[in-house]
Amino acid sequence: MNSKLGKGLLCVLVGIIIWLCPIPEGVKPAAWHLLAIFAATIAAFILQPLSIGAVALIACTMLVFLGVLKPDEALAGFSNGTIWLIVSAFMFAEGFIKTGLGKRIAYVLLSRFGGSTLSVAYVLSATDFIVAPFTPSNTARGGGIIYPIVRSICSAIGSEPGSSKERTGAFLIFSSYCAVITSACIFLTGASNNAVVITLAKDMFGVELTWMSWFMACIVPGIILSIGTPWLLYKLINPELKETPETKEMANRELAAMGSMSSAEKILGVIFTVALVMWATGSIHHIDSAFVALLGLSAMLVTKILDWEDVLNQKGAWDVLVWMGVLVNMAAFLSKLGLMSWFANIIGAQMVGTSWIVMLVVLSVFYTYAHYGLASNTAHIMALFGAFASILVAAGAPALGVAILYGTLANSCSMLTHYGCGVTPIFFGANYMSQGEWWKIGFIMTTVHVVVWMVIGLPWMSVLGFF
Repeated sequence: MNSKLGKGLLCVLVGIIIWLCPIPEGVKPAAWHLLAIFAATIAAFILQPLSIGAVALIACTMLVFLGVLKPDEALAGFSNGTIWLIVSAFMFAEGFIKTGLGKRIAYVLLSRFGGSTLSVAYVLSATDFIVAPFTPSNTARGGGIIYPIVRSICSAIGSEPGSSKERTGAFLIFSSYCAVITSACIFLTGASNNAVVITLAKDMFGVELTWMSWFMACIVPGIILSIGTPWLLYKLINPELKETPETKEMANRELAAMGSMSSAEKILGVIFTVALVMWATGSIHHIDSAFVALLGLSAMLVTKILDWEDVLNQKGAWDVLVWMGVLVNMAAFLSKLGLMSWFANIIGAQMVGTSWIVMLVVLSVFYTYAHYGLASNTAHIMALFGAFASILVAAGAPALGVAILYGTLANSCSMLTHYGCGVTPIFFGANYMSQGEWWKIGFIMTTVHVVVWMVIGLPWMSVLGFF
């Protein structure tokens, strides 16, 4: 049997089994049948018999075809503002790549601070931090901007896989990869799966998180991780080369080849700055973050930084709109139909007497390391967030804090394996590290993330009023 066909049939079987199982007391039939389609969809996201966009479209169709939701209910997810925020941010990422502004930022920093291996790692981390607010795809940011630069640096200093300087390349590659993951934790628009968490939190618990709220909650632990990660990896991997003057030379050559800053880069820089300021001052002007991003996209179209063909060709953005619109909507209706509260009450009854903070720590560990069995941050969130968050909120934990913490941990766990998320295979594929070493160092760095989010993140969020 064809492998993909077999996987597809297995996913359908999962849905059929749940659909035909006796409906538990206290659960509405519509909620149980929606769970069956949802579970089959998550299974398909993990096994991938088809692309996730195709899976989502089929699931949306079956919701109406099987009478689980009405047509307007099944399509309600496409009006979600947070999803449109992510779609617009994809267009900003295209602007950074098309104009070359992302690379220029990196090369300018490298030309000034790239004199040692450790400083190069910090420069690449800073570059990703600057670009991340407008690139909600780890694959687009890491694979399209950061990876090509760090791989060029490795070649410039003579560090190739299997060479006597291999450890230097391994350090730079893994440090850059960790920077991409850390930035995804810090910024709401740093990863598309963050928007899933925010939307679920709103639909399930009625709480709203803005771009600035997410940033304020994550910036302190995020900065600590951004500063500490290159240093820790430097000690763990121990690169052969300590000084890398070749990096400055390479950066200067690249800047000379790029020439002076183009008008398109300058205009994009202004649009970029204005959008950041408007996101940061949302509580003053009360313009929705999604429409700030759409305003930025409109400005890019008017100034010809992007044309409509560029927008149409952004397949990743439209793919996200389809699968996120369907999947988030399904999860929202699971909550609206009462299934999540029913589940939380069942589990909560088994944990009577346990404080929510203890439950939070224990469940967070399970939530994070369960990613060994997953290859998608979004699938991770859709499979686990609703259930785990419902249990904690029912036990008394603040929904806003839980949403942010579990949003960040769904990014942090990407480092566990060489297939952790979409961008991971790109960096692992450089072949500087064996699978075993990647898993070992990835486990250490993920554990560091968990400790920082628990020990520093929770108290900091408490100061801000999220816990």
